Amino acid sequence: MPVKLGLGLPQTKHYDIGRDVATVARAAEEAGYESLWVFERVLFPEPATQGLYNIPGLPWPDHYRSVAEPLVTLALAAAATERPRLGTSVLVAPLHMPFQLARSLASLDVASGGRVVAGIGTGWSHDEFAAASVAPFEKRGAVLDELLDVCAAVWGPDPVSYEGELTTIAPSEVGPKPVRPIPVYLPANSPRATRRLVDRADGWMPVAMGVAQLAEQWQRVRDVAAERGRERPLDACARANAQYSAKPFEGKDRHPFQGSVAQIVEDLAAHAEVGVPEILLDLQNSTRDAAELSDVAAEVYAAARAAGV
Repeated sequence: MPVKLGLGLPQTKHYDIGRDVATVARAAEEAGYESLWVFERVLFPEPATQGLYNIPGLPWPDHYRSVAEPLVTLALAAAATERPRLGTSVLVAPLHMPFQLARSLASLDVASGGRVVAGIGTGWSHDEFAAASVAPFEKRGAVLDELLDVCAAVWGPDPVSYEGELTTIAPSEVGPKPVRPIPVYLPANSPRATRRLVDRADGWMPVAMGVAQLAEQWQRVRDVAAERGRERPLDACARANAQYSAKPFEGKDRHPFQGSVAQIVEDLAAHAEVGVPEILLDLQNSTRDAAELSDVAAEVYAAARAAGV
């Protein structure tokens, strides 16, 4: 069965969000993409007080300087399309009040006809936590756990009732309810996160940074699922942050998903062999505008399917 292909929507500063999100979403749906995705960054510290992903000295990429709010972006895409699933890769749980986020996701699911996929993580930026978090950085895992509890309560039958560290819901009717159970995808970047994923989530959200690494991680996740007695299938969507160029990238130091359409498709084919059911391709930071993003995305999709991906 061919791997499902998703596309990252335009959110960064060189796009006109009000116009380009709908344009790219419609073009992606027409090309055949099965899903559309957004990511979350809320600020760009200047100067940065920590390296990217907490790696000392690693600079933040320039496209993080302005990123459109993810659920607003998905609402624009929902209004412009009918079929693709609408996913977050990922929302940073501690930057949101659990009850409000649960309701927003439910409303978006209803508005889109049941197409939302909730990819959620714990975050890594101390600056974002200082500006917007509902709890200290050290409690980020506990916040994610509470968010999962609150979503299960809010999306479930009335009366909804919950009491946690951040959230208290007196017995209440809370609506609208999602069209169907919203799939929740989580990362697995630590033993604790992997256990949470296996025990509580519908799918896994890795970053595709190489075939061998992805295969090793996917096997480890499945091994933990077997150890913990998980019976239902575990879905997965790997994020591929692409760097497109019109000409092929030459040299031995080419990174995965860097280069021409043919090179990107070659990498898609190799990563699809790992067996991850879906790959999200984010091209927005290497195309000039919505027209080029739409054209390149359509070319990649057509070439991938022609190659049997």
